[in-house]
Amino acid sequence: MNDQVLNLKPAFDAERVRKDFPILHQQVNGHPLVYLDNAATTQKPEAVIQAISDYYRQDNSNVHRGAHALADRATEKFEAARVKVQQFIHAAERREIIWTRGTTEGINLVAACWGRSELKPGDRILVSAMEHHSDIVPWQLVAAEKGASVEPIPVDASGTLDMAALEAMLDERVRMVACVHVSNALGTINPVEQVVRLAHSVGALCLIDGAQAVSHFEVDVQALDCDFYAFSSHKLFGPTGLGVLYGKAALLEAMPPYQGGGEMIESVSFAGTTFNQLPYKFEAGTPDIAGVIGLGAAIDYILGLDRAGATAHEQALLAYAEDCARNTPGVILVGTAARKTSVMSFLLEGAHPHDIGMLLDQQGVAVRTGNHCAQPIMDQFGIPGTVRASFSFYNTRADVDRLFEALAKVRQFLV
Repeated sequence: MNDQVLNLKPAFDAERVRKDFPILHQQVNGHPLVYLDNAATTQKPEAVIQAISDYYRQDNSNVHRGAHALADRATEKFEAARVKVQQFIHAAERREIIWTRGTTEGINLVAACWGRSELKPGDRILVSAMEHHSDIVPWQLVAAEKGASVEPIPVDASGTLDMAALEAMLDERVRMVACVHVSNALGTINPVEQVVRLAHSVGALCLIDGAQAVSHFEVDVQALDCDFYAFSSHKLFGPTGLGVLYGKAALLEAMPPYQGGGEMIESVSFAGTTFNQLPYKFEAGTPDIAGVIGLGAAIDYILGLDRAGATAHEQALLAYAEDCARNTPGVILVGTAARKTSVMSFLLEGAHPHDIGMLLDQQGVAVRTGNHCAQPIMDQFGIPGTVRASFSFYNTRADVDRLFEALAKVRQFLV
């Protein structure tokens, strides 16, 4: 009983959590900062900042190669972080975790290494119409090279993926289905379990872009049965310039390397080269060691929270914000799927999104404006872009109130 009590996490408290994020406690343009651009990048807790600082102050060395204490310590922390990621997304083996520069590079790696070796003329790649450009353009590049085609899976007016249309599009020529887990532009949570199942029913593989998912709820790649899953550190309260690609070991083993250089080789001679084992086959050169250690610290921090409570808090914030939007004259919500994470995209009648964003910033409210690297879905809706307020667990109802107070002033000025 005592052990059970000791293992209980404190109930989630957003005000307490906010104290862990030093950047939130500042003034912008003479106003307390309200940071609502979490879908672009999340802020970093002090524990992550400290872990990166400690590496450079105490352990700075290259990994896997040195024969001294600093290299040993750096390597131990570097590989411990890989295990933390493995356990965080419930991968079967640590060798299925590949370090990349971000979600974008992870998708490019799969498109280049798997696509170039497996695609043939006439093959089809299906991607959802709400994808980020980084899950469209890499497939277009390899498809053009191999004579394959890239086709959009329709999305309805609410921002919901048309699963009946996906099922009708599937045939034996479909080799890959690429789908975002959570839309960065709309907040839609896609039924990726069903997407994976449908893809596999015709022998296709499935890649999931999880950049917007891992910070909001638990992800289990084995339960999803996806073939590849990519996400970024900087959207998971870790440092920028680092990402993770999960791939099933058998697929990664069969794929050629992405880049050549140090670390990814077993032996090199002018007669030929043999490649290193997983995961190092895909990790050429000196990696972002400090970033990896920082991501490990970010995962430790997240796992120390009441995650269910944090998710519930975010969902309550989204519901509150959307209620405020519906009760604010001139505000039009864009993306109203039944299942969403804490992203609220909207327009203000008579005002351009960029002008709104600029005037909000003058009042200390940070949001994102534009097409959010999702031009196809914006074109479908017939709009140039949106204002996007995206919430994390350190945001509060007071932040939402500040947003709508600032919007009222914007409306007086622009409309």
